[in-house]
Amino acid sequence: MVTVYGEGEERRLAAYLVPVDQAVGVPSVGEVREFAGARLPAFMVPSVFVELAALPLTVNGKLDRAALPEPEGVRQELGVFVEPSGATEELLAGVWAQLLGVDRVGATDNFFELGGHSLLATQVISRIRDVFGADVPVATMFDHPTVRDLAGAVEGAARGLVVPPVRAVGRDQTLPLSFAQQRLWFLDHLEPGSTEYNLPLPIRLDGALDVAALGAALDTVMARHEVLRTRLSDDADGVAYQVIDPPSGIPMQVVDVSGDVDPLSAAERLIAQDTTAPFDLAAGPLIRAALVRLAADEHVLALTMHHVIFDEWSGRILRRELAALYQAFRAGQPDPLPPLPAQYADFAVWQREWLTGEVLDDQLDYWQNKLDALPVLELPTDRPRPQTRSSEGGATRFTVPAETAEALRALSRTSGATMFMTLLAAFDVVLGRYCGTDDVIVGSPVANRNRAETEDLIGFFVNTLVLRTDLSGDPTFGELLGRVRETALEAYAHQDVPFEQLVDTLVTERDRSRTPLFQVFFNYAMEDPRDGTSLLDQGDGRPRGELRIKDTDATPRDTLFDLTLRFGDAGEGGLSGEIEYSTALFDPATAERLARSLVAVLDAVADDAGQRVGDVALVSVGEVEALVRGWSGAELALPGVGGVHELIVERAAVSPDAVAVVAGSEVLTYGGLLVRANR
Repeated sequence: MVTVYGEGEERRLAAYLVPVDQAVGVPSVGEVREFAGARLPAFMVPSVFVELAALPLTVNGKLDRAALPEPEGVRQELGVFVEPSGATEELLAGVWAQLLGVDRVGATDNFFELGGHSLLATQVISRIRDVFGADVPVATMFDHPTVRDLAGAVEGAARGLVVPPVRAVGRDQTLPLSFAQQRLWFLDHLEPGSTEYNLPLPIRLDGALDVAALGAALDTVMARHEVLRTRLSDDADGVAYQVIDPPSGIPMQVVDVSGDVDPLSAAERLIAQDTTAPFDLAAGPLIRAALVRLAADEHVLALTMHHVIFDEWSGRILRRELAALYQAFRAGQPDPLPPLPAQYADFAVWQREWLTGEVLDDQLDYWQNKLDALPVLELPTDRPRPQTRSSEGGATRFTVPAETAEALRALSRTSGATMFMTLLAAFDVVLGRYCGTDDVIVGSPVANRNRAETEDLIGFFVNTLVLRTDLSGDPTFGELLGRVRETALEAYAHQDVPFEQLVDTLVTERDRSRTPLFQVFFNYAMEDPRDGTSLLDQGDGRPRGELRIKDTDATPRDTLFDLTLRFGDAGEGGLSGEIEYSTALFDPATAERLARSLVAVLDAVADDAGQRVGDVALVSVGEVEALVRGWSGAELALPGVGGVHELIVERAAVSPDAVAVVAGSEVLTYGGLLVRANR
């Protein structure tokens, strides 16, 4: 006997199974679901089955729905749950559940509808490699987004080239730099004392703080990750290598600004000063720490690292581990973190050994073909480009309403794309229109942690991909999104080639006025679902958060590119955006106008993705109204004349040398216009 039970549209349907004839035996969940599916519409097939000894009844002998137990371990999403069948489906479902942070995953569940994105897709591919020994391209996740479809692709994948694991190597050998480290080492020698690659990480700590436990936690993170104790040196031939110093902790200066009129502003000034202090890559250390006391129960842990040992993903790892260690040490407990299977230096050795020969040639061939005859994206700058690129920058922030953001997310799902791809496609539309080109080149970061051994390592792993989009033929936005999707997936499949290798291979002549290969950067950052706490819990229930340093006119800001667009998820479903720009090229008003154009395009394509990109308005309806009506000033009565030609005659009589018409390089005055008209 099967009873279907549900209360309201927001409750998942559940089937309560009572004992049946023992001679027949209790049917399996699959058999019960098949039985229900043959008698009910698909949307009514229960998602959860609960076994009961008997159904609860009221005094009148009817089913007591209120007494039925709440189904356990149910996700919030509605839909029919299909049990995974077979070892491959079960293993994949377990991998998805772990990475997505859900209780369980069904065989027909869609990875991206459950909250997956390209970053997590990369981790799924890494797990597949470890579990099944199969190398599956990231594109397979997008083409086979359900467990069942992906399982078939994994089982049918050819074994092809086997990528060796990252192994720990002896420390009695010379440890090379990674390709990414090598480039920053070169740039440091080119511009000694530059602070362009200093990374601040301020963490706001509210509540009673155990300074000793915090210091011990920070020292443990330093001892755990060798790269935080690494400096760069070079031999007699100028070949750079890594030097790992023994664990010795990190001095943490305590600065008390609680007596200042505005303690938070004082803390921001101190952090800005520390961010602009250079690192010596050879002498080290390449990390600095200070604890700024705002009040008795308010502090800021101000960390600054050089990019050569750190990246954005590393920041999440550091916050997560620092929180776990602090809580343990504050309670008098031992280090709770598991040992690391490898270190960053081991990755550098692995990268140098693996990315050679046929492997490197195959990936380089792709990029050489993709970036053949790469044009320069000529941005409409406010000033001539200086001969040497300036790193001085400014920023403007903007928001995208939740209604628009939700529509874009829905468009991404129905198009088999990610939010990153949809936002990039919209940015491509804006850049193409501003620059008057159908060939748009944008750089974008990739975590480059597609191996399980590197997921929990602090270090400089991030790589840069060059994404080239073809806007020719005036496609619809939906068609353009398909092109961007294809470009991104191909790039992900060839992400192992370090950007430094691409520059060395493809750039024959260096132009110091521009960054190589691209001048515009784009990123869409989503929070890692495992990083539910990026703060230190003091145990009193008070909120803790990361300090956001406010940019002011007096605060210097370095920018690596002409333009950088960053998106992130904001509260209540919206998006937050920031455009960082080179102040040597652009005025703040230009960046603000670009932001308005981008929001207008996002609103337009969210409403109708079927319109041609050439028809997408770069100006919102409200701005059009302001331009046409609001900025026109007071209404003036038209002169009482019979036609425009009479006005031209009057104007020519008063100001014959005033400019009337401009056509290309030709200029015609009112007097000249009247002469031509009278011929």
